[in-house]
Amino acid sequence: MPRDATLEDVARRAGVSLATASRVLNGSTRQVGKVLRERVQRAATELGYTTNRAAQALARSASDVLGLVVHDLSDPYFAEIANAVVRTADARGLTVMVGTTFRDPEAEIGYVATLRAQRVRAIVLAGSRTDDEAVTLRLRTELGRFAASGGRAAVIGQDLLGVDTLVPANRTGARALAVALAGLGHTRFAVLSGPPGLVTAADRLAGFAEGLAALGLPPPRVVPGAFDRDGGYAAAARLWSEGTDVTCLFAVNDVMATGALAALRTAGADVPGEISVAGFDDIPTLRDLTPGLTTVRLPLAGMGRRAVELALGTEAVATESVAAEVVIRESTRRLP
Repeated sequence: MPRDATLEDVARRAGVSLATASRVLNGSTRQVGKVLRERVQRAATELGYTTNRAAQALARSASDVLGLVVHDLSDPYFAEIANAVVRTADARGLTVMVGTTFRDPEAEIGYVATLRAQRVRAIVLAGSRTDDEAVTLRLRTELGRFAASGGRAAVIGQDLLGVDTLVPANRTGARALAVALAGLGHTRFAVLSGPPGLVTAADRLAGFAEGLAALGLPPPRVVPGAFDRDGGYAAAARLWSEGTDVTCLFAVNDVMATGALAALRTAGADVPGEISVAGFDDIPTLRDLTPGLTTVRLPLAGMGRRAVELALGTEAVATESVAAEVVIRESTRRLP
């Protein structure tokens, strides 16, 4: 199998130095005469040489690179945000470098430090903070160093890092969902609450409980689990196998709710006949889910686009709230 042409091959074919070929093809600000430039470009075309845009960006101090750090790209929540970030950045002529932390706070700090060392133009962070104040302070300090070096960052999550922040309405959205579900006649709830220490999960649980309390309803039964599809499956299977008088189950994100639906289906439970199910986020993959999942909609793509705008902005650091909307679908029913 023939190897790809290299810059050295192009320089040899054009009869120029490697430095000259690099200046022509890698966007150097140093000028090359028209004759030599056309010779290099012709050689590159004949050899099928293609430039590595990401490498070019790093060579130019990464001034046209935006760093994106997310928790898990396999999660449709983050995939939708990432897609919007990449499209928005590309429209502005920027390359996006993506890092996935798998919800490891140490990895998140490491990515920010690496992106700062590579002198990227801006950074977008998407994902919940943890309740570990020491870890949050270290990340805030690292972002402060990035800002001191001329960079700018934006966060989708809690306003704890001293940078531009989009704050999803996790607590108020969950509270509104509780009120809406109670309006369907439900009074006995369980919440698949996610893992301990995750601020987003805690805020959604708290908001849901507040909504029930405001109506004089008993607190929900809380079933912890991993913040993913398998966590939702395991938590719902455990709840159902133990026997329950719960009529409605709220999973604090849609991927957990998707797992819960699968577990209930496996157990032979009728959704929503025997138990209703609701989630949070309105991820795009819900379009293919049966029954349609009741959820709380966040404008995920819009959040990604706005985060890029904030990270590339020049105005004072801002905090913006992101509204949430309850969407009732077939996975919840009105009780007689």
